[in-house]
Amino acid sequence: MSQTAELTRFLHAHIPLSQAMQITARAYDGQSLVLSAPLAPNVNDKSTAFGGSLYNLAVLCGWSLLRLKLYEAGMEKKNIVIQEANTRYLLPVSGELQAECRLVPEAWQDFLQPLQQRGRARITLNIIIRQQDKPAVELTGTYVALD
Repeated sequence: MSQTAELTRFLHAHIPLSQAMQITARAYDGQSLVLSAPLAPNVNDKSTAFGGSLYNLAVLCGWSLLRLKLYEAGMEKKNIVIQEANTRYLLPVSGELQAECRLVPEAWQDFLQPLQQRGRARITLNIIIRQQDKPAVELTGTYVALD
C-alpha cells in the first residue's frame, strides 16, 4: 500500500472528521504533502467551501506531514498536537479543496534534534490552499511533538 493510501486509511480510521470531509492524501515526496477533499461535503450556504472545513484540512495537512516524517525517523509513537494556528482567508474556494504543506529541511533538523534529546519539540509549518493557482487560505501552525 502506498504512503498516501495508508495515510488516508489512517486518517479515516482515527480522525472521523477526515472521513466525513472525504479527505484524501494525494501526493507525498518526502518534503511536501498534499491533502484534498471534494467541495460537496464541505460546502457552505454560498456554494463555496466552509471556513471550518478549510481550517481543518489545513491543520490536518501539517499534522499528517509531521506524522509521515516522524514515522520515517522511527519515532511514530510520538504524539503530535497543534499548539497555535493563524489562518488568513484570502479568496473563496469554489472547487476541490487542496492543501499543501512543504517542510524546509533545515527546519526539520531544528525540530528533530531537540525531539531526540528531550522528547519534545515544536515546529512552525505553513499550509496553503489554492483557488485557481492563487492563495486562498494560508495557515501558519505551531505543532508540538512529545512522548
